[in-house]
Amino acid sequence: MVVKFTVLGSPKSKGRPEFFRVKNRVGTRTPEDTVLYENLVRAMYQYSHPGVRFPDGSMLDMRILAYYQIPKSVSKRKRDAMIAGELRPTKTPDADNIIKVVADSLNKIAYRDDAQIVDTQIRKFYSDRPRVEVTIRDIPTQIERGIQS
Repeated sequence: MVVKFTVLGSPKSKGRPEFFRVKNRVGTRTPEDTVLYENLVRAMYQYSHPGVRFPDGSMLDMRILAYYQIPKSVSKRKRDAMIAGELRPTKTPDADNIIKVVADSLNKIAYRDDAQIVDTQIRKFYSDRPRVEVTIRDIPTQIERGIQS
């Protein structure tokens, strides 16, 4: 099975937990902007693939294309290089944090747990239409492919 969906808007990262103290106890909470982005990722997945969930225990491959907004202040030459993919984003959010926010968002929605993801790839580009494109596919085992070991 292969599922693809797009999250419109600039790529976001998984924010660090915020710590707070109540009397002698320390608690944590997820930053509000992270919660909102995780909800957006979930909503876009559910809209694109209602009721679709990978089986528990399946091995998954996740591919992410993160498209960053082209800064308004760049020269035409740089802009053309960005659109052609010759110049790519080396700025935040970091690739690993984008993977983290997308993978965590889909826990119990697209799959039981993001621990099922055994292969990932993320690529960062510039575009006039910032977005994150996600593709998830299951990886068949040798037994499922009919290969005897």
